[in-house]
Amino acid sequence: MTAWRKALAQHYQSLAERERTAVAVGAVLLALALVWWVGLAPAVRTLKAAPAQIEALDVQLLEMQRLATEAKALRATPAVPLAQAQTALTASAQRLGDKVRPNVQGERAVVELMGIDGESLSGWLGELRANARARVVEAQLTRSPQGTYTGRLTLALGGRP
Repeated sequence: MTAWRKALAQHYQSLAERERTAVAVGAVLLALALVWWVGLAPAVRTLKAAPAQIEALDVQLLEMQRLATEAKALRATPAVPLAQAQTALTASAQRLGDKVRPNVQGERAVVELMGIDGESLSGWLGELRANARARVVEAQLTRSPQGTYTGRLTLALGGRP
């Protein structure tokens, strides 16, 4: 390594003054470019992206706090008798017509879904969670190209959410 360094120093000394100046300027420019690409550019990118990331994290935090509040409220609600849960399931299924066919078997219900859109399904499940304290314990759904869902849900009825 020292032999290589000595040879490089000799070659540098053999250059004319203009050439040595050009090599020194080139080395400084190369060093500055490396400092920018390795040290400063990533930091600048991070600083530019930070406000958007903070905003996205704030939105996620608010959503998680809302969900935590909802979960606490659901835990605090009293249990629903099984007969009332079954009645609530049947009544809500009738409102959706032939898209939902429940088959109640004690504390469980198997619900066949046929071509129900995602918004209706989400609203219906929220209604069941609130009125019948129903929880989805198993789902086998397929989504059609039109955005509707077909399949089977197994629900646990009554009890605590």
